[in-house]
Amino acid sequence: MTSPILLAVEGLTVSFDGFKAVDDLSLYVERNEVRVVIGPNGAGKTTLLDLICGKTRATDGSIKFKDTELTRLAEDKIVHEGVGRKFQTPSIYENLTVFQNLELSYPKGRTVFGSLFFRRTPAITARVKEIAEMIYLDDDLEKSAGLLSHGQKQWLEIGMLLIQDPELLMLDEPVAGMSVVERERTAELLNRISTNRSVLVIEHDMDFVKDIAHKVTVLHQGKVLAEGKMDDIQKNERVIEVYLGH
Repeated sequence: MTSPILLAVEGLTVSFDGFKAVDDLSLYVERNEVRVVIGPNGAGKTTLLDLICGKTRATDGSIKFKDTELTRLAEDKIVHEGVGRKFQTPSIYENLTVFQNLELSYPKGRTVFGSLFFRRTPAITARVKEIAEMIYLDDDLEKSAGLLSHGQKQWLEIGMLLIQDPELLMLDEPVAGMSVVERERTAELLNRISTNRSVLVIEHDMDFVKDIAHKVTVLHQGKVLAEGKMDDIQKNERVIEVYLGH
């Protein structure tokens, strides 16, 4: 029987010159779950994502994705295991079209060998169009990515990850700078894509968190302060004191 736990973070610690940015942190994300991590600046939120994707190496602890220990793997190997990560600032090819951005992200085109022999096929074209429709850009496939709005650029980068079909999608403040309408559409997108993958989100916008979170984890000084449904988190006096009250 397949375990309901997709990602198991246990006893995770990372120290920078004696300062513990993440301190004995444990976190479990289930399959098809939208988990949102909140907390004040400096709580260790982005560092947690850096550790999971291999950008930063743990001082101690374990990160297991399915049955694979990620702390021993290089960043590219972690991507191949099925972990996709979007950073705060959109990372797209602005001089290329939306179609070309998505096509370049297709798995066969992302390796040196694959890119040398990469040919557009009907299956690739169909997949690009499928993802474009999913991220609300099906009418903009021939538009230069640099001409997209800020929110559309965020959606495009999410699409560039989705075309690789990750089992865990990690997003760092995906709605920062978005309009209200864009934020609502992003919530709808994340709720839709979580039907066949897990999504781990760092966010400060509490209205957005309410719209998407199955469970919320609150970090404070590198540790888990509280965890649960958003309604319960909002009533937690300790959380109110260190974060929501601010």
